[in-house]
Amino acid sequence: MDYHQGVVVEYLRADRSVFVNTECCIQLNPKDNPDTSGPHWYCDAVAIDFGSKPTPAVFLCEISYEEKLGALIDRLKKWTANWPGVLAALRRDCCLPDDWPVRPWLFVPKVFVPRLLEKLPSMRGTDGSPAFGLRVTTLESVQPWLYHAWNHRDCNTDKSDSGIPREMWV
Repeated sequence: MDYHQGVVVEYLRADRSVFVNTECCIQLNPKDNPDTSGPHWYCDAVAIDFGSKPTPAVFLCEISYEEKLGALIDRLKKWTANWPGVLAALRRDCCLPDDWPVRPWLFVPKVFVPRLLEKLPSMRGTDGSPAFGLRVTTLESVQPWLYHAWNHRDCNTDKSDSGIPREMWV
């Protein structure tokens, strides 16, 4: 786990209604060894927000500070192409109920958000519509001095003075 990943995980854990599984393996085909089973990914963190209503929300959290966002975009494209299988794997291996919504939650530097947003229209499901909605949070807004370590829900981490929101739903 790198520094930024640890900061994001601590940010997620500071919300007492969120439970986090780091480096969670999403394995499309059930086998003992994911390296021989076919497509699989180690998600930086899977977070379940039990405070989300009407049902808990599941987030596949990915953290990137790579300037071109190549690995992150590649992962999103692969998830898009395999989204029904990703959902089935999570429900099978993480015992998630079918009615809990699942979506990626991306953490990237503020300056890379426009680049990320311009790449998103190319990611479409098999029917031409977006495979999933995204939640995007800037890495700058999850720094530990910006929220209360015991509960960040009451902090203003989604406000920005630069024109790029610190958090958005896409």
